[in-house]
Amino acid sequence: MAATDTVTQIPEIRRLTYSDLPQVIAIERRAFPTPWSLAMFVLELSKPSGVCLAAVEHGRLIGYLVCSRYDRVWHIMNIAIDPDRQRRGTATTLLGELFERVGDPSAQFTLEVRASNRPAIELYERFGFRSAGMRRRYYQDNGEDAVIMWRTAASVDGREKGGRRRAGLPGGPLARRRAHG
Repeated sequence: MAATDTVTQIPEIRRLTYSDLPQVIAIERRAFPTPWSLAMFVLELSKPSGVCLAAVEHGRLIGYLVCSRYDRVWHIMNIAIDPDRQRRGTATTLLGELFERVGDPSAQFTLEVRASNRPAIELYERFGFRSAGMRRRYYQDNGEDAVIMWRTAASVDGREKGGRRRAGLPGGPLARRRAHG
């Protein structure tokens, strides 16, 4: 293998379009046990206030992000990376682009993630998301719980209630995260 083969290329991030949907559906079916339908993607793409992004590498769609705006809260509805391209920074790039396009440091974001999906939870935590509860038996395929996560100005700044800095965020002290009971 040549040295250049091991270098991770940063994908091009652009607006997701209707013409991307065949590739989106293919990734969705490979990435999730209960994939979204074509109609769900069409609905999300039709919302003028949403942000839908495509990650493209060498002309091929390798991932996407769908985020809807409800009043003043952004809800990350779906983020998926082709299973053959996971763990190479594409989801990080998509999330970074989302926050840049929203362009409001005080914007609030929420999402649900499988309780067993530690890599995704850790990714979201790096972006300032914090667990805010559970949706019991949220996933229909196996009845798994979903962790509800929120990203607020306070969580991004690293502040907990009472003004303490939260560990593990850029600019915050290195400390152990306290378990909330």
